[in-house]
Amino acid sequence: MKTPELILLQLKSLGPQSAKMLADRISITTMGIRQHLQQLEQRELVCYEESRTKVGRPTRYWSLTSKGHAQFPDRHQDLSRVLLNAANKLFGDEGVERLIDVRENDLYQRYAEELKKYPEGTERFQALARLRQNDGYMADLETSDGACILVENHCPIGVAATTCGHLCNSELKLLGRLLGPNYQIERIEHIIAGSRRCAYRITPREQ
Repeated sequence: MKTPELILLQLKSLGPQSAKMLADRISITTMGIRQHLQQLEQRELVCYEESRTKVGRPTRYWSLTSKGHAQFPDRHQDLSRVLLNAANKLFGDEGVERLIDVRENDLYQRYAEELKKYPEGTERFQALARLRQNDGYMADLETSDGACILVENHCPIGVAATTCGHLCNSELKLLGRLLGPNYQIERIEHIIAGSRRCAYRITPREQ
């Protein structure tokens, strides 16, 4: 993978980064990173905000523009649009919801089969993140205040989800079904609402 592609991937996965942070992760000089960032800025793929401190020059934190995010294609967008439009024309909103329910059930059966190997706890969450990663969600697992956070840095169904809120509801419902009644799932970041990623807080329910 070429350096510009690595930079875009880091910004997609990690959010705003300084040139030094990117240089440390990609293992090239800060000057080299700055040159690539300038080229990416000229292509309107990245932009920056300056963070001022009491001492020294302000630091530029780089992030993806909407054009930059578009470099990570929604693999299912064409099929999703066709199916959703066809279902809506034939059966109305109810037909669309039924179609999404079928998709959810298919995903549930496939994921649940794999998760049988990991009945509880962090290993189960990690296995779920791997399944989502394999399906194009750029998923990872983080921890915060004792809770596990399932992070999805990309949404391969994002284009369809912007026109059909039931898709996002179905995603949340799917995670709840997979993890079961012993866990509470809360969406704390949402791409459709303007966040750079989707994130779900997983906490045990009080018995």
